[in-house]
Amino acid sequence: MKSVIVVGAGIWGSSLALRLADDGWRVTLVEQHRPGHVRQASAGETRLLRCAHGGDEWYTRLAWQARDGWRRLEERAGEELYLEAGMVWFAGTPDGWEHTSAQVLKNLDIECEVLDPADGGRFFPDFRGDDLSFLLREPYAGVIRARRATQVTAALARDAGVRLVRARALPVRDEQTGSHLSAVEIDGERQHADRVVWACGAWLPALFDGLPMTVTKQDTLHFAVPPAWSLPETPAWVDHGSAAYGHGDVDGVGMKATTDGEGPPYEPEHGERVVDPAGVEQARTYLRRRFPSLAQAPVLFTQVGQYALTPDAEWLLAETAPGVWLLGGDSGHGFKHAPALAGYVAGVLDGAYEPEPRFGPHERTPARELRTSGRPR
Repeated sequence: MKSVIVVGAGIWGSSLALRLADDGWRVTLVEQHRPGHVRQASAGETRLLRCAHGGDEWYTRLAWQARDGWRRLEERAGEELYLEAGMVWFAGTPDGWEHTSAQVLKNLDIECEVLDPADGGRFFPDFRGDDLSFLLREPYAGVIRARRATQVTAALARDAGVRLVRARALPVRDEQTGSHLSAVEIDGERQHADRVVWACGAWLPALFDGLPMTVTKQDTLHFAVPPAWSLPETPAWVDHGSAAYGHGDVDGVGMKATTDGEGPPYEPEHGERVVDPAGVEQARTYLRRRFPSLAQAPVLFTQVGQYALTPDAEWLLAETAPGVWLLGGDSGHGFKHAPALAGYVAGVLDGAYEPEPRFGPHERTPARELRTSGRPR
């Protein structure tokens, strides 16, 4: 039986552990806190699931596959994790990112519709779209209960035979060559496996020098709103040009309305988790313009998370030494892909195919379309 140690029980690590256990691997999943702990990027209250990714067909296909994966996970858990309320993109220009996304969605037979801005009143109790060119609607999109989904996935992994170890893991180097070994050090003890996958999110750059990755602080805001602004009564929404996104009230924590703009550098383990007042004012300014009746809505709930960013917003999936794999750089658009990505990575680890060259540890060049390709979480 092949063995693997997965370090990090966020949604990527937990999903991979579950998939590998289902495939017959002997799996150890190491997490220094608990699955779904509030320091994880995966522990946000919600994440968006949508397929639009500009002109990138690879991510678009994977997101569509992930939608089915979330449905299967729900059935397995006996719990609703994904709320398919649809999503509306607010397009500020006629031939921009949303236009390209619509073309790709249609080419892949993923349902979408292009609407007049005046149609916004069909979806939201109050809407101002006089500055928009059109709306792009994805009916088969929605919102994932992120923190709960992470906890459920880790629990399913344990049920499938995964050994969950609560400890801090450190990489192990060969004393003679200096290269990493397919082993981890846990509480002073060295444990070996055929594969070691470091899926540590924002902790990855501190463990492995020279990665093309930075970590930024990301504030999330939820506002107290009337019942009409709830899911599934209203869809999720993204204003790509304004780097704003959100959705209606889910589970009583308020309407999410926040920015996708990158925050300052951040240390995930010890960084203070208090939102920036400037971000609150920025969100209020947006609500005032797009949903005027919510201009004075009080802040109900806040969270601080982080983005693990690569310069080109592509993920990192690379074997840096025999049997040692790094998986990260989710760049704010990774959560929704998790069930399908786990299957893809499992195939890579099993040797069925090589990972996409785009995911290598090479030097990355910022690419505007990818950097602004709708990372909303």
